[in-house]
Amino acid sequence: MTTCVANAVWCDSLSDGIGEVEVGSGFLHAPYTFASRFQDSKGCHPEELLGAAHASCFAMFLANVISEAGTPVLSVLTSAAVTLGDGPAVTGITLTVTVDAPGLEASKFTEHVQTTKLGCPISKALAVPILVDAQLA
Repeated sequence: MTTCVANAVWCDSLSDGIGEVEVGSGFLHAPYTFASRFQDSKGCHPEELLGAAHASCFAMFLANVISEAGTPVLSVLTSAAVTLGDGPAVTGITLTVTVDAPGLEASKFTEHVQTTKLGCPISKALAVPILVDAQLA
């Protein structure tokens, strides 16, 4: 079993605060604020990070499914549009995928995309129970 870690800190109130998020590998360290999440200001936000995780995982998984079936993959470009509705709540994710795999038949491509949609770890994670271990400092 592999465990991946990401850390986030938030200081002050929702509207006045500022936060930082980083991944355990150290390759991403980014600020986020109320304005970056809800007012199109500079900085990242959680839904954007969710989209990045989903797009990257889906691309890798699809490339593997196609290549394991015997077709070489030159590239898989995946874009994730995460919709944030009232509440706020994530109300949907639209993945737009372009695959360059010469010789791949359209029917097989459709089958591989469906297999990936069902098997992608991030797709599956969006429906799992979430455990919270919380304590006061």
